[in-house]
Amino acid sequence: MTEPGATASATLAALSDDEIRRVGELLYRWTGMIFGANKRYYIERRISARMARSGLPDVRAYLGFAAANAAEREALINAFTINETYFYREEHQFAALAREILPELIRTRRPGDLIRIWSMPCSTGEEAYSIAIWLLENWPLVDAYNIEIVGSDVDTAALDLARAGHYAARALARLPGDVAERYFEPERGHRRKIIDDLRESVRFIPANIVDRSTLAGLGRFDVILCRNLLIYFDDDSRLQAASNLFESLNGGGFVCLGHSESMARITDRFTMARLEDAIVYRKP
Repeated sequence: MTEPGATASATLAALSDDEIRRVGELLYRWTGMIFGANKRYYIERRISARMARSGLPDVRAYLGFAAANAAEREALINAFTINETYFYREEHQFAALAREILPELIRTRRPGDLIRIWSMPCSTGEEAYSIAIWLLENWPLVDAYNIEIVGSDVDTAALDLARAGHYAARALARLPGDVAERYFEPERGHRRKIIDDLRESVRFIPANIVDRSTLAGLGRFDVILCRNLLIYFDDDSRLQAASNLFESLNGGGFVCLGHSESMARITDRFTMARLEDAIVYRKP
């Protein structure tokens, strides 16, 4: 979990119930994520850090400032975003991608054709880079097609880290040693940088899954990995997200959700497919 904007000197602000509700309303409107009274300390800690940075000691004044100022709104969203991930997380879905999803898609493609894969949310890059590494290691036809991988997140600070491509040992713990050696430079300062060829093969773009206007320029994809995001939404936000995922897919495209998420509970627009390695959802 990252804490952009946190400062050691920030004094913890005690928010009233009404102020907690107001913060939750703003974050819900901007991101679709639910932050309620049960997360009071989490909310107070992050709001306090942003208030200290902005020099506004009054909570109501700060929230008004954040609502009216795009840069501060972005910083506040970044402060609340959870970026807990690592390479090869839920790797059974990567196995499904290489063994069944891509072979199915190329039945109607020719060598050299474009195949677009979208990782949303991509966090600090591990999700999107994992796709590239897995395909290079496990899909024999990876060089026969034009594979475009796009990573997106609402957290712009996380995207900056993704583009830089520096990772601590914990993020690489699930990677086989020989794989880490092939795709990462030697350790420096307890961190390793992903090699430039791989880093430059993934494009990172800010996007908000519940805001269609932020998705318009991304185009459509053949595969979308949207994992462990919908668990933070309520029913209305999940439905909006599912609709946007549907519209972002080419016909016959696939969506992979997290292991505890189910598209069938949200909408009937997708067809569920039980693959050998994973359950996925397909746009008819």
